Amino acid sequence: MSFFKSNILLTLGLLSCFSIKAVSQTPPNELPASKHKLIVIAHRGNHTNVPENTLASIHEAIKFGVDYVEVDLRTTKDGQLIIHHDGTVDRATNGKGKVNEHTLAEIKKLQVYNHNHKTHHIPEFHEVLKLCKNKINIYLDFKDADVAQTWKQIQEAGMEKQIVVYINKKEQYPQWKTIAPKMPLMTSVPDEVKSQDQLTAFLNEVKIDVVDNVVNPAIKEFLHSRNISVWLDVQDPKEGPDSWAAALKKGVQGLQTDHPEALIEYLKKNGLR
Repeated sequence: MSFFKSNILLTLGLLSCFSIKAVSQTPPNELPASKHKLIVIAHRGNHTNVPENTLASIHEAIKFGVDYVEVDLRTTKDGQLIIHHDGTVDRATNGKGKVNEHTLAEIKKLQVYNHNHKTHHIPEFHEVLKLCKNKINIYLDFKDADVAQTWKQIQEAGMEKQIVVYINKKEQYPQWKTIAPKMPLMTSVPDEVKSQDQLTAFLNEVKIDVVDNVVNPAIKEFLHSRNISVWLDVQDPKEGPDSWAAALKKGVQGLQTDHPEALIEYLKKNGLR
């Protein structure tokens, strides 16, 4: 996930001399409603027992009361919107080649690798919208798609109030602001932002509603002053109670996890949900 870069986790020392002097400002868009103060996001769906980015993984997220499901949007050779993380189908399916070099019919024939020996397929975007409506919010990682086409499907599904869009490329921002100005947007802070003035300039140019992976207390306070949420990625091979406890101490508003069922149980045991 990236906006101007591949990955960033701003360190505690980055803006140690930050002073909060900006005027509080309300972002133009409200985030989807949630029953919980701390948002739990199922990374590529709840894929503990079923394949990632499948309808089954979304069903699993819904079943355990997850707040958001994170899914990745891509486009087929014939211009159809599908949900798949990688730019190729090699890792996750029994097929080979780039997603955008396969037609939808070819994509639908592929079988997604699974743990339970059941047949799973790459879903179309409209199928995911239908499944999630009034059940779970969507964190849409906007990998490779047309904004107008995406917005049309969102409107047709009546899902305008249940989605946050993660923008990966610089040109995606003005496209979303032009076509769907009320859609909540999320991104990462660029590598080159290393001062309050630079961050202020960035946020004045890119009016977003959520930032990911910021752990610097001063930056978080500054973002809070502008009513911008911070969501933290905790998915990791060693993810568990220790990493969750450490993440919760950072005071963020959301956690993206590969183990949403276990994280929710952990939160309940600790009186946090």
